[in-house]
Amino acid sequence: PVMALAGRAGLGDLAAEHVRPGGECGVNAHLKVPALVAGMAAGADSIDDMDLLRHGAMSTLFGGIRAPSTLGSHLRCYTWGNVSQLEKAGREFLARLARQAPLLPGADVLAFIDIDSMQKRVYGHHKQGARFGHTKIQGKSLLVRGLNALAAVISTPLSAPVIAATRLRGGNAGSARGAASLAVQGIGAARDCGCTGTIIVRMDSAFYNAAVIGAVRSQGARFSVTVPVNSSIRAAIAAIGEESWTPIRYPHAVWDDQLGCWISDAEVAETGYTAFASKKGHAVTARLIVRRVRDLNKKAAAGQDELFPLWRYHAVFTDSPFELVQAEGQHRDHAVVEQVFADVTSGPLAHLPSGVFAANAAWLSIAAMAHNLVRAAGALASLPFAKARAATVRRDLIAVAARTARHGRGHLTLHLPEAWHREQEWLNLWDAACGPPAAAA
Repeated sequence: PVMALAGRAGLGDLAAEHVRPGGECGVNAHLKVPALVAGMAAGADSIDDMDLLRHGAMSTLFGGIRAPSTLGSHLRCYTWGNVSQLEKAGREFLARLARQAPLLPGADVLAFIDIDSMQKRVYGHHKQGARFGHTKIQGKSLLVRGLNALAAVISTPLSAPVIAATRLRGGNAGSARGAASLAVQGIGAARDCGCTGTIIVRMDSAFYNAAVIGAVRSQGARFSVTVPVNSSIRAAIAAIGEESWTPIRYPHAVWDDQLGCWISDAEVAETGYTAFASKKGHAVTARLIVRRVRDLNKKAAAGQDELFPLWRYHAVFTDSPFELVQAEGQHRDHAVVEQVFADVTSGPLAHLPSGVFAANAAWLSIAAMAHNLVRAAGALASLPFAKARAATVRRDLIAVAARTARHGRGHLTLHLPEAWHREQEWLNLWDAACGPPAAAA
């Protein structure tokens, strides 16, 4: 039913319409792209793993299956222009999935777009574009040799995130490189998915620049970006009166890397601030929301109490229409993008399998399509699966053993496990993607 859902959303037609790689191996994109999506949805994380499409009775159920070597040769035919075509097809595929399944409930009121980058470690000595770049592993900033993936994901307060746009970059690329155009693509994809209400684009401090914020505002969306605490920000914070601070308690404690402990209490306040005033025509005046967390005295246990409280400050620059505490809490939910990175890293993006940069960029785009397809399948199955991790949906609804039997000419029956605890969810997905099954004789 998962690939039936992809067919109903027009995946093959979109690939045929938009994607036109050159060369002998670039033909039949309308068959090879869906085959790659099917393999990733079933758990393939490398080109060799695409052989799972030929296991058992898979060739009996599906047509158009290609060998892993054929799919790998197809990916290596892609140029950067073909990758852009594939990304466009992926955005239209997401919009069609949103019409087939309740992917983004509440999008007509409020939706969030989270933009972030991930340094994906690679090991091959001949990987094109592989460079050393900064990443965080267990709270430590390290230099890792790899490729850098930039992504924009869409979510609502009621939904799990889906991937709206992706871009693969060299490993030493700055986080904000290409983020302005990616934000425009992400906002356009969100509108196509039915996000007709307020859209807030959330980013961390690496994306605090005039070009990115200007691109967001030009599309009629709002922004919420973490601000690096420099001298002008410190001066703005110092001007906030003590009576303006509002105590808040986190609904869930937050781990603090600097203190090495869980923090559950803080205070927030806001003031006006004009950013990029030195850049002619790019000045932006909006709200500066500041959260301060008390700096614990590590020597208090030894009897050396503090004379006055010390605070650490975290600033957010935003034009959010929501009230102070709500806007600050919504910005902290930007961490949902890490859930997406964890999902794709434990699935199709466990590897960037080719030595060719454009092939890896195409692999990233197809991985985004597979992620969105799995999300749509979960949303059609049940409410719990709508927010479950992709690995859970794959385990319970996709990688399911079944026995095939033929009755008459061309009539195929699937015998699924008896007393299966996911039977109803799978049938919900089947009904939505394929229509109701034939009544038993």
